[in-house]
Amino acid sequence: MSNSCCGTTTALELEQIVHGPDAEGLPVVVIGAGPVGLAAAAHLAERGQPFLVLEAGAQVAASVARWGHVRVFSPWKYNIDAAARRLLHADGWNAPDDEWLPTGAELIADYLAPLAKLFGERVRLGAKVTAISREGYDRVRTNGRDGVPFLIRLEDGEELQARAIIDASGTYESPNVLGASGLPAHGEPEAATAGLVDHALPDVLGTARDRYEGNHVLVVGAGHSAATTLLALAQLPEATRITWAIRAGGASRTYGGGDADALPARGALGTHLRAHVDSGRIHLVTGFFTHTVRLSGAQVSVISRDAAGHEQTIVADRVVAATGYRPDHTIAGELRLDLDPILGSTRTLAPLIDPNQHSCGTVPAHGVDELTHPEPGYYAVGVKSYGRAPTFLMATGYEQVRSVAAALAGDWEAARDVQLDLPETGVCSSNLAEAQEQRVGLATGISGGLLGTPLPLATATVSAESGGSCCG
Repeated sequence: MSNSCCGTTTALELEQIVHGPDAEGLPVVVIGAGPVGLAAAAHLAERGQPFLVLEAGAQVAASVARWGHVRVFSPWKYNIDAAARRLLHADGWNAPDDEWLPTGAELIADYLAPLAKLFGERVRLGAKVTAISREGYDRVRTNGRDGVPFLIRLEDGEELQARAIIDASGTYESPNVLGASGLPAHGEPEAATAGLVDHALPDVLGTARDRYEGNHVLVVGAGHSAATTLLALAQLPEATRITWAIRAGGASRTYGGGDADALPARGALGTHLRAHVDSGRIHLVTGFFTHTVRLSGAQVSVISRDAAGHEQTIVADRVVAATGYRPDHTIAGELRLDLDPILGSTRTLAPLIDPNQHSCGTVPAHGVDELTHPEPGYYAVGVKSYGRAPTFLMATGYEQVRSVAAALAGDWEAARDVQLDLPETGVCSSNLAEAQEQRVGLATGISGGLLGTPLPLATATVSAESGGSCCG
């Protein structure tokens, strides 16, 4: 078998890598068949490590499919993991145009689904993991712990064993709440049950258009998911009122670097959002700390209360809670995790990704050493590894799993040779590109073509991780 991690893979080697021979011992179990989870599988395959991918959804990258209508900010050449590309090429794959900006749906159809198909039965769909432990050992018991396999329990009661676990399950299923203090706003669950509160990235111009067109829509959040939704709403008829509420005193973080951005297209897109605010198409409310949500017939009143007790009220027909995501470590409750008390990442990784100190572009390269917990063999990777930090990029996740796979194969020199080259200025990631009309640049249909000329393609990788933090 070829264990080449960097060279060209032949068709014969591909057959050996993907389909056999039968490996001795237990597999590495990868949780999540999104971009980072399948990249982990590709690196494990190249290194001859037996593996099994468990995907909770009914299709590959089920969370990505939820935002399939969104076009990512970076072209194909930055969205495909190196090991995955080698395996696909060896199978005769027709690679997409390197300069094209794919939608989430295209990421699945043209890349992730063909990659998963290579692995056949090693990718199991509809396999939701509900708990992880050690066979015969709870979290308290120590002696002999490292010598027993992991025990993985699925939703249907089936139990599996693994020698190691790469958890790439993401955070899409655990969004943050509307409440500004990290707690649900009073009345928030009732408003959500009534169908008046949607989470990030609804298909405003497609399947969900009827929910928004002609209504007053409140978007809460200062990240790129919020910006994506705002720009889509701005394309609806003028009868659609748009209010944007943020906690900060200004929106400069969301607007990005403008002309100073290391990526011109990325900076220009933030500029377009600002233009909508300046023109009055989008009404920006700053210093808004959501405290209470009250139903009033078919409308909802969202009330802000700041530390001094001052209140603001916005009455809307629909609310989009684009407030980010947080990790859910419940399934690993019987494992020994050393989590940073602020971010929920490993303690070692936390200072490297702290959003108070770093943007995506200033996060240093990191790999297996920074992802290691006191529970040997368990690694949370991808957006889940970042906890509540919004600084994740898909390229970072690919480097993480390359490093972890090398370590699991015993190649510690490669595992610790981590490298990452990211731009440092402006917005870290964005899904604000609404259309691409020319292979050499971007064009959008935002409010009559605010981008009148093609712009240079971005050179950063968007967070299109299976957990869904695709937009910051």
